[in-house]
Amino acid sequence: MAARQGEPGYFADDSMIRRVMSKRAVGLTYGVRALVIGAVHPLLFVGTSENTAHRATPYTRLAITGAMFEAVFLGSKAEADRALAFTRRKHQPVVGTLPEDAGAHHPAGTAYAAHDPHLMFMTMAFTFDSAEAMYDRLVRELTPTEREDLYQDYVRWGELFGMPREAAPGDYPAFRKYFDDYLDSDELFLTDEARLVGSYLAGSRKAYRLAPPAEQVGAALYSLVQGSLPPRIRRMYGIEWGFADELAHRALCRSLRTAHRTPPMAPRVLAGALAGPSTPSYQLLARREQRNVRAGRASMPGVDPRNWVQRNLAV
Repeated sequence: MAARQGEPGYFADDSMIRRVMSKRAVGLTYGVRALVIGAVHPLLFVGTSENTAHRATPYTRLAITGAMFEAVFLGSKAEADRALAFTRRKHQPVVGTLPEDAGAHHPAGTAYAAHDPHLMFMTMAFTFDSAEAMYDRLVRELTPTEREDLYQDYVRWGELFGMPREAAPGDYPAFRKYFDDYLDSDELFLTDEARLVGSYLAGSRKAYRLAPPAEQVGAALYSLVQGSLPPRIRRMYGIEWGFADELAHRALCRSLRTAHRTPPMAPRVLAGALAGPSTPSYQLLARREQRNVRAGRASMPGVDPRNWVQRNLAV
C-alpha cells in the first residue's frame, strides 16, 4: 500500500516513517515484537483481549491491525482516513476494569480505556520502539537526526489515532529515558494468558509444525524477533537464549543488512522483495489461521477463546 501520485498521505514520501516502515524486514517483524513486549503492560493486554472479537484468531487481528497501521504509514490520506475511522469505531466501546490482580501496580478493578491518553502513548511507544529496533538490526543503524525525525513522525502518527501530543515526551532522548526506565521498572507483569499468547507470537511455543519452506521461514522470523527482545523480556517469557541462538540471530541480521546495501544496479526483483507493504504477508498468515480454525484446530492451543466475563458466566 502506498500513496499514489497526486494522492499525498499524511507523511511525505521522504519522511523517516515511510522510509522505515516501507522496508519489509521491518514491516514483517516490528508488529510481532511490539505485541510480545507490549503484553507486559496488563492494561493494554487485558483491555485488548477482553474486548476483541478475535480471541480465537489472534493472527487475523494482527493482520487487521497491520493493515490499519500501514494505511496510515504508507497510504494516501483517503486510505488513512478510512483506517482511522475504522479504528475509532472499534476503540470507542473499549472501556473496563481489570477482572483480576495483575501485579502490585495493577490490582483488580484498575480502569482501562482505549481513549486513555497514557495508554494511547504506550501503544505508540511499543510500536515505535520495535520499528526502531528492527530497522537498526535489519537495515542499518539510524543516525541521531534520523532517529529524532522518526520519533517525531511516530508522535504525529499517534496523534492521528487520537493521542494528545502532550502525552508523549517532547523529543527522542526524553522518550528513550522514559521507555528504558519503564522496561527496567517493577510495573511489568505478564498475566498467564499474556505469557501464553506472547510465547506463541515469539515462537518459543509452537502449535503445529509447518511444511517446508514455511517452517524454515518461520524459524528465521522467530529468531529475528527473539534476538531483538530485551534480555529481561526473554526471561519473563522463559525463552532460553544461548550462544548458538545469538550467533544465528546475528548471522540473519547481517545477511539482511548486506542485502539492503546492494548496489543500485541490483535486479529489480531484489529491490521489490526488500521494500513495499507487508499487509499481504500478514493476510496469508490470517487465511491459514482461519483454515485451521474451520478445521477444528485452535490457533493457539490453551488460550480460551472466551473473555473473562464469558468464562465466569458459564460457571
